[in-house]
Amino acid sequence: MGSRAADGAGSEQAPEDGVPEALGEESRRLTREQLFTMAATASINFSSMICYSILGPFFPSEAEKKGASNTVVGLIFGCFALVNFLTSLILGNYLTHIGAKFMFVAGMFVSGCVTILFGMLDKVPSGPMFIGLCFLVRAMDAIGFTAAMTASFSILAKAFPNNIATVLGSLEIFTGLGLVLGPPLGGFLYQSFGYEVPFITLGCVVLVLVPVNMCILPKYDSIPSKDSFWKLILLPKVLLLCLTIFSLSACLGFLDPTMSLFILKKFKLPAGYVGLVFLGLALSYSLSSPLLGLLSDKLPYLRKWLLVSGGLMTALCFFILGPAPVLHIESQLWMFVLVLVLIGFSLGMSAIPVFPEILHCAYENGFEEGLSLLGLVSGLFNAMWSLGAFAGPTLGGFLNEKLGFEWASAIQGGWALLSVIPAYRILLLIMKKELI
Repeated sequence: MGSRAADGAGSEQAPEDGVPEALGEESRRLTREQLFTMAATASINFSSMICYSILGPFFPSEAEKKGASNTVVGLIFGCFALVNFLTSLILGNYLTHIGAKFMFVAGMFVSGCVTILFGMLDKVPSGPMFIGLCFLVRAMDAIGFTAAMTASFSILAKAFPNNIATVLGSLEIFTGLGLVLGPPLGGFLYQSFGYEVPFITLGCVVLVLVPVNMCILPKYDSIPSKDSFWKLILLPKVLLLCLTIFSLSACLGFLDPTMSLFILKKFKLPAGYVGLVFLGLALSYSLSSPLLGLLSDKLPYLRKWLLVSGGLMTALCFFILGPAPVLHIESQLWMFVLVLVLIGFSLGMSAIPVFPEILHCAYENGFEEGLSLLGLVSGLFNAMWSLGAFAGPTLGGFLNEKLGFEWASAIQGGWALLSVIPAYRILLLIMKKELI
């Protein structure tokens, strides 16, 4: 790979000393704009993930009381991702027309308002009315979330062109914190104060952050380019990376409507403790992401190996999460948490290198540098992640209802394996060309 491609965002400069650029030279030279950009992005990573993850411990059981089946609960979770998929493509394409800062702040405002609305759904009559409003509110939340995240990815890549993977990996700490705190906090507030309080509390926190980000987030402008999503996604390597994003997201999304129900029935834990089980995955992902991002930036040839080994590890972990009945192993709580820890690490191995790899491929194929391309790449990344996040809960809820969690998780691991096979073959071809 060329040095520009190795950096993953278009710069040919490398650090002159032995200190990692993002942690050494970059940390000493961070501009005011870069600091504010990191603060704003950290706030959206944390707030969006904590609002998203509070549903896990208690919403599936609440929805069942309102007449929703496991499959419908999976569709409610998946609806968020499907709308996210559709709007990511549109918003990513028109990022430069709308304005990155406006899209970021407006998305955050919508997300905060809709989170509060979700807390009012327990007042709605059971049956079709409740289910229909769940779909509507989740769709509105997805639009706000998509706008904020698409803009944040693009702004970060613009502000940190030399080490985007390192910065993304470091900021995943806040994503992990949201995932870590969301389930136990949601479970505690639900158990102590009822259904409404978790959503109203967190929605208000998001709304408070809106004027803060309006003040601190720098404005990035760019001239629209003629490049399109179709030109980008039809590149063979990008298509394969999209399959990787889809499979990882499907595996993660599968856990949303299924894992809490399995834990409640299998291990007889109260709702407040169910959220603590989620900590294993979220902590391992958030703590390993900065290191994986640093490796991805400084040793770009490792990205392909991280993608392949992470996919294989994810597939294996989902096979033993239940565990699969063919293994004839009795599920135990300590083993379940350990496997979740390994899943968090393996997801990071595959997910962190994808964004800089897509950028590298785009630059190799003549795409123009700038915010317009970054909007396309971030929109594509979010779209593929959302498509997997729709397929995972939807198929997971159905398989869980028909086959049980043990078989459903084993089948879900096939998504990761599906992306590893072509990736491994391409890796062998690349190695063969380098040896000739």
